Amino acid sequence: MKKTIPALPVKNIDESVKFYSEKLGFTAPYYDDGFAKVVRDEIEIHLWASSDESWKNKGLSLVADPICSGAESFLAGTASCRIEVQGIDELYEEYKKQGVIYDIDTVVQEQPWGDREFPALDHHRNLLTFYEEI
Repeated sequence: MKKTIPALPVKNIDESVKFYSEKLGFTAPYYDDGFAKVVRDEIEIHLWASSDESWKNKGLSLVADPICSGAESFLAGTASCRIEVQGIDELYEEYKKQGVIYDIDTVVQEQPWGDREFPALDHHRNLLTFYEEI
């Protein structure tokens, strides 16, 4: 095995590409209405449209069969990934200025498993944990 690419569910690809570009410093070499590829340095993240609202019209059958397409809007913001970085403190300051840090009390923390990390959220609340090995 050589590489993994997280694929995060988002409601709106255009809004997501704008957020990842303007707030997180990624570029989008490809995107359409249903999918985007965003990159920054060596990191690649795929964003997929989780925008199907048809589940809202299922009524009582929603309990027995909640999935219609696998791209239901309620999936947006339910994913997470960990991203290894170099220069964790500088990235933390950059993202703090952009307002994407998980919580105002969030700081870079040393973890017992051997890294320093901080969490951030995208605009749909997918969790992005940035870490640097000690």
